[in-house]
Amino acid sequence: MSVGITEKELLQTGNLEFLAKQVVEGFLTGLHRSPFHGFSVEFAEHRLYNTGESTRHIDWKLFGRTDKLFVKRYEEETNLRCQLIVDTSGSMYFPQEGVNKLRFSVYAAASLMHLLKKQRDACGLSLINNGVEFHSGCKLSMSHQKMLLTKLEETLGTDKRNKQSELAHALHQLAEMMHKRSLVVIFSDMFQSTGAKEELFAALQHLKYNKHEVIVFDVEDKKLETEFDFSNRPYLFIDSETGEKLKLFPAQIKEKYLEAMNQFRQELKLKCAQFKIDFVEAHVGNDFSQVLLPFLIKRSRMG
Repeated sequence: MSVGITEKELLQTGNLEFLAKQVVEGFLTGLHRSPFHGFSVEFAEHRLYNTGESTRHIDWKLFGRTDKLFVKRYEEETNLRCQLIVDTSGSMYFPQEGVNKLRFSVYAAASLMHLLKKQRDACGLSLINNGVEFHSGCKLSMSHQKMLLTKLEETLGTDKRNKQSELAHALHQLAEMMHKRSLVVIFSDMFQSTGAKEELFAALQHLKYNKHEVIVFDVEDKKLETEFDFSNRPYLFIDSETGEKLKLFPAQIKEKYLEAMNQFRQELKLKCAQFKIDFVEAHVGNDFSQVLLPFLIKRSRMG
């Protein structure tokens, strides 16, 4: 785990705001050294100068370095509403060792909050499992962001291992609750305890029908979930949402598991492409640039 933070730091959750800031600052520093240099400067604290507006707030030092006119942003300015949705159902507590999917999602969401704050964009948070557990609309104030970070910290300290996932139901609920056009960012493994996959696809389409832009970060453990890479010995598999237990050799089911998993992922990717939803695979063992960069690119397209 890199981009300014180690896996050990993630597991010893201290101040979430401080650790999210580390992630973002490390990411932006790396961006300065990449082909995206300049873009990151504009994204972080400035916007391009529009011909005809007052020159009072032009950053002349930045003009000297980039030969482009940028205007400093101020606290009251906002161009975007971003609703962050985090799946807190039982399956998000996998794997049991190291950084699980929920912890990764919470840190990714907190990092996006910090990035949004730098951009002066309004942010909201929704926590979902078998329904909408918590929902706060988009606001720009510092006190609002502090409240959202506190809620995320509470989420890490609460064990919802037996909470089932009714993802489609929760997303339909949120689509009805969000009345202003927003950028909706979903962190989930996209697994449902109940309901057919068609219901999940319909819920994603509902968000698009309501004119929201949507990014789905499909949070996975690549080694164990995507590749089913277990050693050849008996394992006791326990469903973290239902408690159901199954003892077997992984080799007995690996082929059928991978076939079913790959088919579902391909259908999900295809539906997202049809609905013009950005679908991004996010692996818990990798760093947060896999979340921050696609978000930044999406944000830049929205103006």
